[in-house]
Amino acid sequence: PPIRRMKWVSPGYFDTMENPLLAGRDIDWADIHDRTSSVVITENFAREYWGTPAEAIGRRLGRGAPDGIAWIEIVGVIGNVRDDGLEQDPIAVAYWPMVQEDASRDGITVPRSMVFVVRSSGPNAASLLPAARASVWAVNPNLPLARVQTLDEILASSLGRTSFTLLMLGIAAGVALILGTVGIYGVVSYIVAQRTREIGVRMALGAERGHVSRMVVKQGMRSAGLGIVVGVLAAFGLTRLMSTLLFGVEATDPVTYVAVASTLFAVALAASYLPASRAARIDPVEALRSE
Repeated sequence: PPIRRMKWVSPGYFDTMENPLLAGRDIDWADIHDRTSSVVITENFAREYWGTPAEAIGRRLGRGAPDGIAWIEIVGVIGNVRDDGLEQDPIAVAYWPMVQEDASRDGITVPRSMVFVVRSSGPNAASLLPAARASVWAVNPNLPLARVQTLDEILASSLGRTSFTLLMLGIAAGVALILGTVGIYGVVSYIVAQRTREIGVRMALGAERGHVSRMVVKQGMRSAGLGIVVGVLAAFGLTRLMSTLLFGVEATDPVTYVAVASTLFAVALAASYLPASRAARIDPVEALRSE
């Protein structure tokens, strides 16, 4: 069966996490003190069973053993949450009030442990730790603060393996770009060396330096342009294999393709310009004499 995740929260949790309320209402203190049968679910949970978040309001979820199911009313729907990292799809979550009647145990349900979420308006979230520690110790100096993390740290931890993979791919791509640049420069330089006599004849007959430079650059860019087209087509088919490493961007994102192709075009142009400028400085008399 599909995985369903359950969490127990107190009022204000969704505001603190800046998780938008899409329909209905938030859990309030009356739900906790009166032990009302209420629950807030995520958007994907609501859409799976009722189509829209609005249609889920007033529906009920069953919780407990088959011989003692407690029917709990859905009072709100919030945005989806990625609990298992950005590379994993959001899991449907049901949020119960932190104190609730338990039909299967003839009593109440209270979580055995709690995690506090604190949001600061300051620029540095880490600076909030001393104030939080002082507040806790003012109640009980024997209580430790464990597993204190900022959201940025949690995000970095969840993306650790993906970030390492992308770093390795980025290094490989950088090396490939350097090799490609050196290759284009070497090929164009070789072509210029082979056409030294031809270039000398052209310039002896009145060809301008700019014309010679453009001729060499055009030849280099023709080969580079063909390579860029072939590379883009190959990438269009192969980048789908790394779609699990992407978040917030499609494997066929047009902006990325245009940016990469433009970068390769600029690098190829720079690699072709240096031999072209050297070809434009060839002395026609020396070129013909060397032949």
